Order: sequence, then C-alpha cells, then structure tokens
Amino acid sequence: MREIKFPESGPKRHLLDTAERLFAIRGFEAVSVRDVTREAAANVAAVNYHFGSRDLLVALVIIRHFKPINEERLARIEALEKKCAGKAAPVEEIVEALARPVVGAVRKAGLPEPAACQLVGRILALRGEGFPEDLELQTQGVIQRFMRLLGKALPSVPAEELVWRMHFVTGGMIQMLIGRAGAESSGAPSIDATLGRFIRFAAAGLREGVEADPAATRGPQTTFDF
Repeated sequence: MREIKFPESGPKRHLLDTAERLFAIRGFEAVSVRDVTREAAANVAAVNYHFGSRDLLVALVIIRHFKPINEERLARIEALEKKCAGKAAPVEEIVEALARPVVGAVRKAGLPEPAACQLVGRILALRGEGFPEDLELQTQGVIQRFMRLLGKALPSVPAEELVWRMHFVTGGMIQMLIGRAGAESSGAPSIDATLGRFIRFAAAGLREGVEADPAATRGPQTTFDF
C-alpha cells in the first residue's frame, strides 16, 4: 500500500480535523464540502485545492484511522502464531487481536472518546464499497489471516458458517463503538471493560455449538475489570 503523508499543521490539517469531527457526528454521507469549509471558516474551494475532491478527503480520513488498525492486527496475528507455534490459538485471543486495535484507534483519534468511537465505528461500517481500493485489498488480506486462525481454532465449524459468524462479530464490533455514545444507560463502563465484554460475547458466538475446551476459557477476558 502506498505511503501517504498526513499534514501536521496548517490549513490542510485544519480541514482534515474539521471533516473528521463532522463525519463522527453526522456520518460520511450527510456532510458536504460546504459543511466542512463553513465549520473550518475556509473558502468553499479549499477542499478541492488541498485534497482534489471530497472523495479524496474522505479516503484520507479512512486511511488515516484504518491503516494503523490493519498494521496492528497483522502484528498481533504474527505474535499469536509465534506464541502458539502451529497449535490452535484460543478463540478469545483471536478476537482480542481483531478488536483491540480498533480500541487503540479510538484512543489515537485525537477526538473526545464518544466522537472517536462514532468515527471509527462509521469507518468500520464503510468496509467494501466505501474503502479506498488498496486499503480494501490490504484489509481483505488481514481478514483472511484471521479466518485461517479461526478455522484452525474451530475445525468443526463449516467454512461458510464461520464466514457468517465473522460478519456478526464485525457488526457487533461496530455497535460496540457506536453504542458508546449511550453508555451512561449501561453504567458508563470504561472502553476496556466494554472490550472485555465484547471479547467474551464474540468468542461465545464463534464457538456456539462447539464443545468447550476448558483451557480455552481461561483467555484474556480474565484480565478485564468488570
């Protein structure tokens, strides 16, 4: 994937930061170029001048936050494969390798946590048609690595069924983030506590119908404070 340099300061960075805040609050489709320039107190032509088009601005926002997720996921996959040395990895640890980089992206987003959760959740929901092509190809490769790990961990689950279960896990991850905006109604847990609950829930769903391995239940969820 090509290397992209993000502006560290100046009008271009101001427009990028402004667009991210608006995308987090309203969603990608609801925010126009005029909305961004009005909020940034910039000329209406500024987006085209600095980014070429609205689509390229959106792509830059997506790449800025999702590329590090892919990179951390790959690093965690490789660490898990090395740790397990050819044996099946615990399902909880596979789910953690998938989900914890998303929480890391929230923390690095430079926005208040509720807005950062909304932004990263909306980006996850754009997978497929909404992603820049090279980032989508990279992401597909990462997901295939996860599917191989899950196939090894859950050999009795048919491949087609495992694909559907992964779809449901991804949907749950999106809701985990977007639902943080209303977390007060569920006791306002920390994002780490929410992640711990998600790992337990997702691992149970992936493992549904499979006889539990007692050793596998002693996974990373025991390290979360509920």
